[in-house]
Amino acid sequence: MKVAIIFGSKSDTEKMRGAATCLKEFGVEYSAHVLSAHRVPEKLVETLKEMEETGYECIIAGAGLAAHLPGVVASKTTLPVIGVPIEAAFDGLDALLSIVQMPKSIPVATVGVNNSYNAGMLAVQILSLKYPELKEKLLNFRKDMKEKFISENSQGIDL
Repeated sequence: MKVAIIFGSKSDTEKMRGAATCLKEFGVEYSAHVLSAHRVPEKLVETLKEMEETGYECIIAGAGLAAHLPGVVASKTTLPVIGVPIEAAFDGLDALLSIVQMPKSIPVATVGVNNSYNAGMLAVQILSLKYPELKEKLLNFRKDMKEKFISENSQGIDL
């Protein structure tokens, strides 16, 4: 059970940390990589090949501005790719549209702008289809989340 977290610039580290946080919470092994679809395309392709050969099962790819990284990754592997649009200009709308508007047959699942935690959660859901122990953790997480929500909001809110 391994997930790769890839992003195009070290400056995106904090915005991608949520994915790692989520994967840690569920005990999913991951590795993080700074790889650019534009600056080091050969290294990106080489790394993706290594990931396929060493048992990675899902990739989270974050990108801003032109935001080509998730799409390029999806074009080079058959592993599920989850794109994280990173806000760099236009409130991240440019990155969101770039990632979500993939051509037919090369999909990238896409989460909200800067929401790498949800990318981690989607990776957990994908992996839970194969790993019963992870599915159990996910079910418990959801149950606890609901109970906490009800408890915190059962008395109403003072405005």
